[in-house]
Amino acid sequence: MSKNIRRHSSDSNSEDMRIFAIKTLKMTEEVLTSITKVHPQWKHLVSAVDHRVDRALAILRPQAIADYRALLASLGWPPPLSALTSSHSDARISNQVLNPLQSMQADHKLKYSENFLALCSLQELQRKRKSRQLEGHDREVALRQPLWAIEELVNPLSLASQRHFLKWVDKPEFIFTLVYKITRDYVDTVDEMLQPLVDEAKVVGYSCREEWISAMVTSLSTYFAKEVFPSYISQLDEESVTGIQSSARISWLHLIDLMIAFDKRIISMVEHSGILLSLDDDILQRISSLSVFCDRPDWLDLWAEIELGDALDKLKPDIENENNWKKKIEGVALSSCTDDHKSPLVSSAFVRHLASVVERCRSLPNVTLRSKFLRLVGLPIIRKFIDSILIRCQEAEGLTALTDDDALVKVAISVNAAHYFESVLKEWSEDVFFLEIGVNEDDKVELQSNINSDGEGLPESSNRVVFDDEIKKLEDFRTEWVEKIAVVILRGFDARSREYLKNKKQWQKSEEGWTVSKTLIEALDYLQGKMSVVEEGLNSRDFVGVWRRLAAGIDQLIFHGILLSNAKFHNGGVERFGSDLDVLFGVFGAWCLRPEGFFPNANEGLKLLKMDEKRVQECMIGGKRWLKENGIRHLNVSEAEKILKNRIFTS
Repeated sequence: MSKNIRRHSSDSNSEDMRIFAIKTLKMTEEVLTSITKVHPQWKHLVSAVDHRVDRALAILRPQAIADYRALLASLGWPPPLSALTSSHSDARISNQVLNPLQSMQADHKLKYSENFLALCSLQELQRKRKSRQLEGHDREVALRQPLWAIEELVNPLSLASQRHFLKWVDKPEFIFTLVYKITRDYVDTVDEMLQPLVDEAKVVGYSCREEWISAMVTSLSTYFAKEVFPSYISQLDEESVTGIQSSARISWLHLIDLMIAFDKRIISMVEHSGILLSLDDDILQRISSLSVFCDRPDWLDLWAEIELGDALDKLKPDIENENNWKKKIEGVALSSCTDDHKSPLVSSAFVRHLASVVERCRSLPNVTLRSKFLRLVGLPIIRKFIDSILIRCQEAEGLTALTDDDALVKVAISVNAAHYFESVLKEWSEDVFFLEIGVNEDDKVELQSNINSDGEGLPESSNRVVFDDEIKKLEDFRTEWVEKIAVVILRGFDARSREYLKNKKQWQKSEEGWTVSKTLIEALDYLQGKMSVVEEGLNSRDFVGVWRRLAAGIDQLIFHGILLSNAKFHNGGVERFGSDLDVLFGVFGAWCLRPEGFFPNANEGLKLLKMDEKRVQECMIGGKRWLKENGIRHLNVSEAEKILKNRIFTS
């Protein structure tokens, strides 16, 4: 066979001999497949036959490819690319003139079909052989190869295109335009003419349209990997040595922008051509120019470094502009909540840059690359945001210990920013894109080690999304600074009500002509003033946290400072104490319907003081059960007894 094919390769019989040889090898493969199943112990015999078949295929495939290439050249393939850029009033007529595959005569079409079928048959034969030989292994990875016949159409086009690419080193957009135009102009012809031949050759799982697009994109990615990115990297290396800023970083980011735009157009072409584009990363990788990063993770690291540096450089003036911290975002609503975040413009700037990173991340062709890129670029941006708001809060605390209104407002703005950013991240985390990314391998190892050490099962945190740790940091930030705001106001209230709390004699009589004790007025005025500042500056959700913490703190102050201080309560004093609490509850009544519910100890203490002598005796006898039956649920028996022992009944 080897001797005859080489000697008579130009004769008409050579094609018949090739077809006969392929049929013979197919029959041999069927016999080998049958023997492998029926007599698996004959593996040495099968291996010997495989060796002979491999020798035959080593002759057949190169000869078939050489004949196919020669035929394409004789047909005028590839067409002159200079004609592709010329405008024509009728695009279809232009394509017919430029496309040798459409202008073939009948005898050429027959010969081309025979060559195409021979290549496809050889490829299908090799696929079946590999499938048998790799039985029990991960066969899909090894079996999936580009369609040889389509590759041979694209290779000469790619070589011809590269001569133009060299002229467009500083204009990469022209490269993408040319590749897209070639891909689009010939995809229909390839599909209409060659898909029936692929089906006739019974090549399983191949679409000529998809193979054409994939081969064109792969040729572009290969060119970038060999020529463009190494050039940029050498410029960056030179920049790091000399310290002289070059345009390499700008050129790199510009090229990435062009690649992302090109991939979107290619995906659109695939989707509109009737091919159902699944979420299979293998398909996305074959039609994405960004697949160049799949084989070069070090380039992805470099891209992430450049991307992060560019984002932080752009954010720096936004952070330093004080107006961006004072002006609020207007007209922004998240679907997850309807709160008025009162967030400053600077948080919107961070979200905008993070969204840009996420959008670029979505363009990467597989989950591993997306996860890595988002962690290298997205998470540092979030951490920069947290650092920025933390520094502002610490500055405000360091200057005045948050005692003046400006400092409170500054902290409130940072809390608002954190709340808005947290809400955005939580809303994004519900997207399937982030759920797919999940946790990286390091996180999984850490979680697994925690299981082994604690002896407990893996919690729901094993299904975390990429932003979970940062969301937790934002939640902790808000909790900490809301607590600090409440504590500062509580301390101010405590300082201004100290005389009120220490004056035990005032509860022996009522305050004539006053609805509230004189010594409490200053504290209440301070409380209302500070809370109005906080309410104006802080978002509604975190403001609830402030006033509830403050109510709990004041409740403890009154309970321990008055009710448990052994102060003697006469009838007039009980009335006076009730009036004071009514005024205090009135302050908090602006934010809830039943403010007394947030002062459980003081309210129940007043309830005990208002009881008559008979019920006081019942309480002293009834103990815990009596307290529960009479709605006293927050005080224990000893506290209730201490309060009632200081109740003085006067006529």
